[in-house]
Amino acid sequence: MKKQKYSVNQNPAETILAWVNSGEIAIPEIQRPFVWDSTKVRNLIDSLYQGYPIGYLIIWRNPDVRLKDGKTSEGKKILIDGQQRIAALMTSILGEEILNKDYKKIIIKIAFNPLTEKFEVLNPAISKDSSWIPNIGPIITGQTRLTAAINEYCNKNPKADRNQIEDSLESLKEVIKKQIGLIELEHNLDIETITEIFIRINSEGVPLSQADFAMSKIAVNETYEGSILRKCIDYSCHLMISPEFYTTIRDVDKDFAESEYFQKISWLKNESDDLYDPSYKDLLRVAFTSEFNRGKLADLVSLLSGRNFELRTYEEEIVKDSFALLKKGILNFINETNFKRFLMIIKSAGFISPNLIRSKNALNFAYILYLKLRSQDYNPSDIERYVRKWFVLSILTGRYSGSPESRFDFDIRNIAKKKFEEFLNDVESAELSEAFWTAGLVQSLNTSVSSSPYFNVYLATQVKSNDKGFLSKDITVKDLITHRGDIHHIFPKGYLKDNKLKRGEYNQIANYVYMQSEINIKIGNKSPKSYFTELLEQCDGGEVKYGGINEKLGLQQNLKMNCVPESIFNMEISDYENFLKERRKLISIKIKEYYFSL
Repeated sequence: MKKQKYSVNQNPAETILAWVNSGEIAIPEIQRPFVWDSTKVRNLIDSLYQGYPIGYLIIWRNPDVRLKDGKTSEGKKILIDGQQRIAALMTSILGEEILNKDYKKIIIKIAFNPLTEKFEVLNPAISKDSSWIPNIGPIITGQTRLTAAINEYCNKNPKADRNQIEDSLESLKEVIKKQIGLIELEHNLDIETITEIFIRINSEGVPLSQADFAMSKIAVNETYEGSILRKCIDYSCHLMISPEFYTTIRDVDKDFAESEYFQKISWLKNESDDLYDPSYKDLLRVAFTSEFNRGKLADLVSLLSGRNFELRTYEEEIVKDSFALLKKGILNFINETNFKRFLMIIKSAGFISPNLIRSKNALNFAYILYLKLRSQDYNPSDIERYVRKWFVLSILTGRYSGSPESRFDFDIRNIAKKKFEEFLNDVESAELSEAFWTAGLVQSLNTSVSSSPYFNVYLATQVKSNDKGFLSKDITVKDLITHRGDIHHIFPKGYLKDNKLKRGEYNQIANYVYMQSEINIKIGNKSPKSYFTELLEQCDGGEVKYGGINEKLGLQQNLKMNCVPESIFNMEISDYENFLKERRKLISIKIKEYYFSL
């Protein structure tokens, strides 16, 4: 018989709030800051008043850990679902401050109309209306005696039915005694099981990730700076997107501003590069994998709990060591020198825009590799070469697409135990055989998706080679990408549509080039044969119509760098399919040469 994996109990709201205040239940603040709209707070209070269910709170007890002296420390209960509801109750009923989306401390006050039994978020209009009690908190908590509240209301509203007011306010006072469902998960459940339970119970069906569980473990640990470490992760990621947030941290979170972590991330106030804007999940994954030589975040959750994988026990020494390693990994991630040198390496491979990078996982592992090779004292020039190649290889092979954890785990274990060049050669032999370049990649280029990773690698190839835009004399592909130039068609889209081709046929990667808009406008809906005839005349002393190239050698060089076959000079609609096949082969050859030159 299967053992039940959790217990379900009903508890009054006041009991749960008391547990939170006393620390018996710890709130890890998975979602920071308070993300609910204030109307949701109002709706929550109204549901309790009406006796409606507000969903279950889910707690997960940390395992008991064995201390060095042989004694056992009882695990703390962590609230893993229901934090927004608890925060809503604490601010609206207890009057406690919460952080809004701008990290400002606020109190959300809920007003009550005992005549209509309606709730509203307090606003200036309501505060002036005597039919509303502006703040329900003091009545619910007993700070204001019920008799006094009734008398005060009736004095302000002499026409009100006193019996009705008494009934409404007595019902309001009972809000704190309404039952809330509490589900306690067993401490020894694995992350996958907890996630499955969470999905099945949570009415919104929004699963928590393993990174969320890890962040919970970090945030509630008081012994090893868990709360401030958690803030460091959150604030770092926020600063990378919004550098101006620096002053908010400095002014609002004085404790953090005085910590070593604030100094470590202060450089981000001047950081405007958006090539790599990691989420807390990305930061946590990179820090964990690079320091622990493991790729599965479920292992981090276990280690932060003190799990001894061999003895299947929980030990305080493992908790201590795990937090120390994690701190090291986080500080390595946010180190200004590390971060900027890593971005420099990625850009040196031609990936100068976030639009060229569709795989955050490939970028994450490239940073893991950079940090790992640095810790192994590899020569800086070798690190640059290896990181560039591995990043491009990862994109070309889709190495970290989908669920990356198993692949992260496999790769980091190999990198940790053998010379990287040996591992790289093994992977290249398996993944980048001659068949990949001559058949696999060519076939992958047969797509109409302009955000295709293969097309992005091709564009990075052009950036690194300093190639000129199609038919441009001076403007480079790098210029066009940097200044948000447009992708255009070699066989003009209008020309192909006029010849009855469908969208998936004319929007082919092999028909795409970065081209100056003014050149594209001049070409219009002409066939390649038509506008290339004019280009040849332009190169023979005729009128310059397209982009300034005025000699044939320059035109041939431009076609070569843009992987356009010279047979384009005489091509019309009947040649379109052959053109696509030829160009896919040329693009594949260019990418191959680029990869092995990294």
